[in-house]
Amino acid sequence: MHRPALAATTLGAYIATIPAANWSVQHYGLVSVGLGQLAPAGVYLVGIALVLRDAARETAGRWPTAAAILAGAALSYWLATPALALASAAAFGLSEALDMAVYEPLRRRGFITAMAASNAAGLVADSLLFLWLAFGSLDHLTGQLLGKTWMTIAAVTAIALWRRGRAVTA
Repeated sequence: MHRPALAATTLGAYIATIPAANWSVQHYGLVSVGLGQLAPAGVYLVGIALVLRDAARETAGRWPTAAAILAGAALSYWLATPALALASAAAFGLSEALDMAVYEPLRRRGFITAMAASNAAGLVADSLLFLWLAFGSLDHLTGQLLGKTWMTIAAVTAIALWRRGRAVTA
């Protein structure tokens, strides 16, 4: 895939995860994330979104990725309640700012290192703000953190294995 096509693909996937996560929360409520914990249903999609955000930044750049948050938030207004869409937009905005602060300095140490660290910081900020704004409670914070962590671990592992495979065959 050429860089513009890859950038468009990652941005499109990132944008799509935001309203899909909000729609899931609205329509499915809470889901099990393991270890006896529950979280709002969009937790897995948000975990994927955190990884896609870094992939989008890597392929499209910082400002197109920030604009993608706005596009995803706008789409959320058609698929979820305005309150849920607003909570999500605020959480993604804060998470993106924190992600930039962590990702950018660590990028020179490698994409996987930067992604893992920025996702760890971003998933905490996103979870705290989203739960508080959307539900006025942090009751499912442990579940949120766990679900997003599962997705981050899975995605980082898959990307690392894929990159290792590419390096071996190159």
